[in-house]
Amino acid sequence: MNLDTTEVSLNAEEKKQLEDFDSCHFGFLKLNILEESSKRSLIEKGIKHFEHEIIQKSKRDGAKEGEEIDASVDPKIYCQLGHLLLLLEQYPKALSAYQRFYHLREDHWKNAPFMYGLGLVYFHFNAFQISSCLPVFCQPKRSHLYLAANRQHSARATRAFQQVLYTEPGFRRANEIHIRLGLIHKTLNNHDASIKHFRQALNDSGKCSLSKSQIRLHIAHLLEIQGKYKQAKEAYEQFENLEGTEPQVKATALKQLGWLYHITDQLGDKNRREGLAVHYLKESLSSDNTNGQTWYLLGRCFSTLGKVHDAFVSYRNSIDKSEASADTWCSIGVLYQQQNQPMDALQAYICAVQLDKTHTAAWTDLGILYENCEQPKDALTCYLNAIQNKGGSSNLNTKIKYLQQHLNSVAVQHLQSKQKKLPSIEEAWALPIPAELTSRQGTITQHPMGKNAMLHSQPMGVQQNTLSPGNPGVVLPDDPLNKKKALKRPSSEPLELPAPPALTPQQLQLLQHLQQNEASLNPNQRQQLQALHHQMMKYQQYQMKVHQQRLTDPGQRSADMLSGMPLPTPITSSGLLPHVNIPDNATPSQGDTGTSLASSLQSGGSSEAGLPKDLQKFVTDHLNDTDLSALLNSSRPDLATSIAEDLLAQFTQCQSTSVKKQDPSPINSQQSSESSQHENTPISQDSVKTTSPSKHSSHSPREGRIDPTQVEYRVKCDSDTKLVISRNVPRSHSPPPAPFNISINMKGKEVLAACRGYGKGGITTSMLGDRCPPRPPSPPFPLPKDSLNPPTPSVYLETKKDAFSIELQQYCYSQPVVVIRGLAGALKLDLGLFSTKSLVEANADHAVEVRTQRQQAPDENRDVYGNRLWRCDSSRGRTTIARYAQYQASSFQESLREENEKAKGLHKDSDSDSNSSSGAKGRKKKTIKFGTNVDLSDEKKWKPQLQELTKLPAFTKVVSASNLLSHVGNTILGMNTVQLYMKVPGSRTPGHQENNNFCSVNINIGPGDCEWFAVPESYWGVLHNLCEKNNLNYLTGSWWPILEDLYEEDVPVYRFIQKPGDLVWVGAGTVHWVQAIGWCNNIAWNVGPVNARQFQLALERYEWNKLQSYKSIVPMVHLAWNIARNLNVAEPKFFEQVKSCLMRSLRQIRFTLDFVEDLGLEVKWHGRGENEAAHYCNDCEVEVFDILFVLEQDKKFIVHCQDCARKIHPRLEGFVILKQYHTSQLCEIFDRFQLAHHVPTS
Repeated sequence: MNLDTTEVSLNAEEKKQLEDFDSCHFGFLKLNILEESSKRSLIEKGIKHFEHEIIQKSKRDGAKEGEEIDASVDPKIYCQLGHLLLLLEQYPKALSAYQRFYHLREDHWKNAPFMYGLGLVYFHFNAFQISSCLPVFCQPKRSHLYLAANRQHSARATRAFQQVLYTEPGFRRANEIHIRLGLIHKTLNNHDASIKHFRQALNDSGKCSLSKSQIRLHIAHLLEIQGKYKQAKEAYEQFENLEGTEPQVKATALKQLGWLYHITDQLGDKNRREGLAVHYLKESLSSDNTNGQTWYLLGRCFSTLGKVHDAFVSYRNSIDKSEASADTWCSIGVLYQQQNQPMDALQAYICAVQLDKTHTAAWTDLGILYENCEQPKDALTCYLNAIQNKGGSSNLNTKIKYLQQHLNSVAVQHLQSKQKKLPSIEEAWALPIPAELTSRQGTITQHPMGKNAMLHSQPMGVQQNTLSPGNPGVVLPDDPLNKKKALKRPSSEPLELPAPPALTPQQLQLLQHLQQNEASLNPNQRQQLQALHHQMMKYQQYQMKVHQQRLTDPGQRSADMLSGMPLPTPITSSGLLPHVNIPDNATPSQGDTGTSLASSLQSGGSSEAGLPKDLQKFVTDHLNDTDLSALLNSSRPDLATSIAEDLLAQFTQCQSTSVKKQDPSPINSQQSSESSQHENTPISQDSVKTTSPSKHSSHSPREGRIDPTQVEYRVKCDSDTKLVISRNVPRSHSPPPAPFNISINMKGKEVLAACRGYGKGGITTSMLGDRCPPRPPSPPFPLPKDSLNPPTPSVYLETKKDAFSIELQQYCYSQPVVVIRGLAGALKLDLGLFSTKSLVEANADHAVEVRTQRQQAPDENRDVYGNRLWRCDSSRGRTTIARYAQYQASSFQESLREENEKAKGLHKDSDSDSNSSSGAKGRKKKTIKFGTNVDLSDEKKWKPQLQELTKLPAFTKVVSASNLLSHVGNTILGMNTVQLYMKVPGSRTPGHQENNNFCSVNINIGPGDCEWFAVPESYWGVLHNLCEKNNLNYLTGSWWPILEDLYEEDVPVYRFIQKPGDLVWVGAGTVHWVQAIGWCNNIAWNVGPVNARQFQLALERYEWNKLQSYKSIVPMVHLAWNIARNLNVAEPKFFEQVKSCLMRSLRQIRFTLDFVEDLGLEVKWHGRGENEAAHYCNDCEVEVFDILFVLEQDKKFIVHCQDCARKIHPRLEGFVILKQYHTSQLCEIFDRFQLAHHVPTS
């Protein structure tokens, strides 16, 4: 980092002003406008001052030229320098300064503006120039490495933002964080998480870079993507009468609503839906009639209604308003074909496939057109192109196979010899666009300067201007960039010669006929052949020349399509057009650039501060998720699947325009561009080297992380005063922020008194104390390869005494997983009560959740194409016990029938054999249904079943004093109640840890077996990182690990079979996944051992969930108070953990009361009902204990936490604050809770 040695001094007033500038001003402080020029000058001056101070401090420490020293500069200087550089949008330099602060301060995580600034920088690198930020070995030569690196940039930004919200939930730019997290999760298809963040941003009353209507539009669009059509419809309908909505946002919402009515059967009768679709699309155009997509969609609706003229007018307007779109031309072709105008249809289809050579629908429709015109050879060519990239449908593949088999038959040869109704595909490639659609261009008038010919027309009353297609300065309507380029054209530029005439379709047919019969031609015919061939060669040479000129002007091609100018095609060695393959030089256009959801969100009517550049660029480049190709996709869940491809394309373009020499450093890679853009800032970039992480680091080297924890820092002073920071820099510590000391040895009232008055600003604290935010653990010391398949701990029970022995309990508590065999026999359990037959007899109509899955071998997980992957897909449905019992029985009978046929030699190997992985890649998988989460909590319905489970040992019982979950005080379905699972072979429970890391008990009812896989809790960090690497959310995603990936990371895996009657004990935090290999039922529930390890792991996961914005269904604060109330604890470590949790809870109550009292609000007594469930915040879903912030919404009383209530209104207007416990009561429980041997006996 080259630093300016020129001394720059700041007066006291300037220093004070600079202290006010931090990352929170980013996006709101507009330093490029004239009104803020004084602030920009001050910031630039401050940067020079801090650089000079760093240099002088290094020299005072005695550094000589080339000598490495320890930096003793105040870390705050680096943090402030990072903020100032961020405000000037000098991201690489800001990253460098932030990284120095990161390493110099161990408690950097306490500085919320620093973490926010670091997140903004990472967000920038993800949104902009990711290719130039990757090390050389991560450059995107392969797309999967490229996208993996992109995900890592998103992950770093996400982690930084999450830490801000965790350490300071009331952060004043929390809404900006939620917007960015919403966008990141949207691009990663984490739709639920995205909606949650957008809703939190919507409820925040603070200043925001997106308007409320823009945020609502994102939420509505996410609901549509998820297939929640009725909710999406209602969300879109709000925009029709929503006051203050920006015109483009309203237009986009109504466009989405109109198209939703057109394609969604669930929204009512078809005729009514089509009418509403046209209505809303017209309403959208009344708000913004310049959107080509809306015109196109309106044309589609008119076409469906049979209004051909209206559809044609709409398509024409679509082309007028935006660049040519393959979808538009394809629809025009369909319209012509329906009107029995095959030649016009052919030309439209050709336009579509020339714009997008991979447009499956256009190729298919073109093939159908040729087939209807009895030209099977051309039809086959089109069908082959249709399946080239996207596989094609089964009907299309069948048609191709038929044509290939019969192309040489007599009947087909007869068709080929007949007079063609249409030009062949090769001939059609050079045909012009239908004249009706090019008539809008009118006549060419000479520009006053004599150089730029203008085309004028007024479709639908709107003036449109384009330049002549022969001019290199072609511009499209409303394209200021191209207009600016056209104006720069020198007046002395010579006029181009007119294009030689192209061959007409009749001439092309004649040329082909003459060439085929060349040997028998007379002299006149030979002369005619030579003339046609010469004309064609001249035209081809001209086209190739024009094409070469346009390689530097991608926009030219789209203008050519509008003008009807034929596109260049190559010449084969014989002088003829290519026969089958589409020319490689016919590069498709970028398609329709009409108003998308993204563009509507970045223009017009955002907050007064406007949209920050990083957010604007991210929205523009990454969220074009209403692109027509996606909008028209009939599979709605796949609506946003092209976002990753859009990211890749965008970043690939960035790479091609970035510096020629790539450096492993994200800083050096942009040095030349940054220095040219910011010559007034005398900082050059740092040399940031990424160290090679160990095999067990959180991220492998090939992912190219730019992680502050992996940056090598050195400090050298040389003649150029370059600073390179060293890793042996001494860390400084901030003084503890709290000016009070509390401990578990104090009385409850003393704790409250010590904390009084410090919560007026609204403080929220962690239950883990004053420590850094939780993070996935590093893996233990690597095991030898032969130890990665350890034997599963197993116990064989023979007697009831064995089952109730303390040794069994202690053994289970000490192991990651234990399989207890012979339990049912030893305890004489009647497991038949849980058989399918008994369940049907007891409650046949009881609800069952069904997961539809693909049957695979237990150690395999492949997609439909046979590729191995971690993602475990399944769809959700509902049924009843009786119906699932029928399915389970029929599945078993079908399997028996197949086995009998196989034994007789009448049946080949079944695709449904889930235990064989041979040929798995090429074999179609059978679809199965897994009945899961059957609730058996109702004691009236399931009394015999639940009574039978009371025979179990106490440590495994559903309800027991030695089970922490029995002390929660309310029902948590599936945790402190029994759940049933009904399975057929292949039914999968994907990888997971139990909720809040509690232990679990699982009994196989039979008659079939289950196969289990388990990984010790200490390795969950490795699995978390592997999930991230595979673009999966560890907590909310559905994943099935690839065993080879685990072994490569030295992760031990227990693998065993659970037979009928076996009980599997899953230890606290153990990661596991299960598959049925037979027909069976299972019952399961959670238990919480009364010990320190279980409570500590549960509390850590409680805080980790809070960091990840994930709801903890076990209310740990509520549970801690009940433990203190109900139990005598003799284990010192466990006692300290619970007591510390109570102390921090009291502290938080006092802070909250300080905040409410400071606002002058009354806290009303509410009390707590018997067995009342714990409360959670409606917005962020964190547990709310004792003091509830209640707001009435839609005649319902909604509970919020303190931080979310403050965001809705800083002074809590409209809120009622309720208290559930008397403070004296809590203090009494706190004081009475002591180690068991300290408790006096009466």
